[in-house]
Parts: sequence; C-alpha cells; structure tokens
Amino acid sequence: MTEEELPALRRRVTIALVISQVLGGLGIATGVALGAVLAREISGTDALSGLASTASVVGPALLSVPLASLMTARGRRAGLVLAYLIGAVGAGVVVLGAMIDSFPVLLLGLTAFGGATSANLQARFAAADLALPERRGQSISMVVWATTIGAVLGPNIAAPAGRAVSGFGMPVAAGPFVWAAGVFLLAAAALHLLLRPDPLLTARALAREAPSPEAGSMRSAIRVVRESPMAQLALVTIAVSHTAMVAIMSMTPIALGHHGASIELIGLVISGHIAGMYALSPVMGWLTDRFGRLSVIGLTVGLLGAAALLAGTSGTNHGQTAAGLVLLGLGWSAGVVSGSALLTDSVPPSAGPAVQGLSDLAMNASAGIVGALAGVVLAQAGYGWLNVIGALLLLPLAVFAIRRAVR
Repeated sequence: MTEEELPALRRRVTIALVISQVLGGLGIATGVALGAVLAREISGTDALSGLASTASVVGPALLSVPLASLMTARGRRAGLVLAYLIGAVGAGVVVLGAMIDSFPVLLLGLTAFGGATSANLQARFAAADLALPERRGQSISMVVWATTIGAVLGPNIAAPAGRAVSGFGMPVAAGPFVWAAGVFLLAAAALHLLLRPDPLLTARALAREAPSPEAGSMRSAIRVVRESPMAQLALVTIAVSHTAMVAIMSMTPIALGHHGASIELIGLVISGHIAGMYALSPVMGWLTDRFGRLSVIGLTVGLLGAAALLAGTSGTNHGQTAAGLVLLGLGWSAGVVSGSALLTDSVPPSAGPAVQGLSDLAMNASAGIVGALAGVVLAQAGYGWLNVIGALLLLPLAVFAIRRAVR
C-alpha cells in the first residue's frame, strides 16, 4: 500500500462503514424504542422495564473484551461481522421470548441484541484507523452520522412492522425485532464483502507495527490508560455521556406512555432524540478538530445538563420532552465524537483496539447499572428525579475536564 493509494482506500472504508451503519441503525433504533415497552408488557411492571435497557448495554459490555482480542488478531472486519451476527441471533431470541411470554428469555435476547450496538460503536474507531490526525474527529463523525438514516427511520417503522407480524401470534412490540434480525444480517454481509483491505491491519502495515502477544488484553489496555491522563479523560467523557443518555432516554417511552402518548408519538420522540445523536455529528467532528477536544467536552456537559433540565420539568408537555430528548442526543454526539478522537490521539496504534474495547466496556457497564436502576427510580420517585440523577452524573466529568484544561 503506497501513500498515493491511501485516499482511495479511505473512501472505500468509509463507504463500507456508512452502509453498515445505515443498516445497523435501523435495527438498533427499533430495539431502543420498543425494548422497554416489550419488557413492561411481559413483566407487567414498570420497575422491571428498566432491565431491558440494562440487557441491551450488558451485551456490548460482555462482548467488548473478546471483540477487542479478535480485532487485535484478525482486524476490524472479523470483529464487526461477528458482532452483527450475534445481534441478529439476539433479535430472534427476543421474538421467541415474546411469543412464549418469558421475561428471562427476553432479557437473554436483548443481551445478545447488544452485539449490533458493539458493531455500531466500534465502527467509529475503524473510521479513525487510517484518518489523518487533523481530520480524525471528522472521520469519526461521518461514520457516526451515517447511523442517522436508519436510526431515525427505525422507530417509525416499528408500528407497521409490528402489525405485519401480528397475524403470526407475535405481540405487536416484538414484530420490529424480526425486521432487526434481517437488517443485521445484511450489515454483516456488507462488511464482509466491502471492508477490504482491513483498515486496522493496513494501518499497522503502514506503521510497520506488529501487536505484542498481550496487546489485546484488558490488563494491557488498563496499563496504557493509567499512563495517559488524556486517555483517562477520554474514557470518562465517553462513559458519562453514554450513561447519562441511557438513564434518561431508556425510561422516556414509559413516561410518555403514562401521559397518554401513543406508540406513534413515542416513535417520533425517540426519532428526534436519535436525530440529535447522529444528524449533527459532522458538526461535532468539525468543532472537535477546529477548537480542540477539551472545548467540545465542555459543550457536552452543557448540552446534557440542559437536556436533563428540559425533560425533567416537562410534565405532560410532550413537546418539551421531545426538545429535551433532542438536546440529550446532541450532548451524546458531542461527548462520543470528542472522547473517541481524544482516546485515539492518546494511545499508540498497537494498543488501540484493546483500549477502545475497554472504553466500550466502561460505557456499557456503567450504563447497564444505571439502566437497571432507572426503572426503579421512575416507579418510586418519578421521571423528574430520574433526570436529576442524570444531571448529577455530569459533575465528575466537569471537574475532570476543568482539571485537565488548567494543567
């Protein structure tokens, strides 16, 4: 691979990742919109509905370590394809759990369903493998943006997809997961066919760098992060942004349902939220490259705090809830793009997949814990207090970012 061939390779990699992100976004958004609703229908209680979002983030957390090891040894393509295949199997298990009215089977399926989320998240790092350092934020953001198309359409396809399978004895809320299984298989096929040559393996070859035998281990990743204060800030930014978003977003469909919102309205609100997550990510990427990673991390704290204030005080005002969810998505976008760029900047390429896997483990494990508690908080204290908790999660990030900026 010569320097003259790199621009064409970057374009091919971007096209392959964009196609997979569009397809993956369709299925993932369906699960985001309907997972908690289906869990409430089967369990019969709001308190347990939060376990749906927990299962969906536990899956990526469990997969982060083995996927990091696989990508270290075999490249991005092998890890991304496997993750989408696991997500497709999980969607099928969700449908089975709904048909036999089994809450444990439903949670098992949602856990495996999270494999598609792992692929969706890791794709942003695949985009950074061959990117120029001064354009790294924009490269990451373009792949994040590609999720917009599928993610916005997904929740709005949920209702017709549910009605289409109702004649087969499936609950309406389970039907969209049949659709999700199909699009995950298409995403896996697209990556297998198009992501050639592998961007991670190519980047290593250009750098004349071979990973050490322990490069894919979590022990190695923790050691690398411990030695880099900026990598620590990047991990905290990604984890806090994702956790605050999950805490508020996961229970919003339930809160809207309590105030009389239809499944179509819930789909529209979630679509607006997901549009906020992805549609303006190129702007976040440009801001990250133009004004620096730390500036956009500060923007992250401001957007997520404003989102919690709007959504938490919305009451029965569905329009205000929707506005809060859009800001919540924008804050997540700012945090993930700036944090991912800073993380890639802060570690050597040989340690990249393992540290990125550690990042996904941290963000999904923390979001899983908060997601498990979100349903209980909603049932016992209400949606307003859930947003207060989401806002409080931002305090350690703000303190850490200010300390790094001062130094």
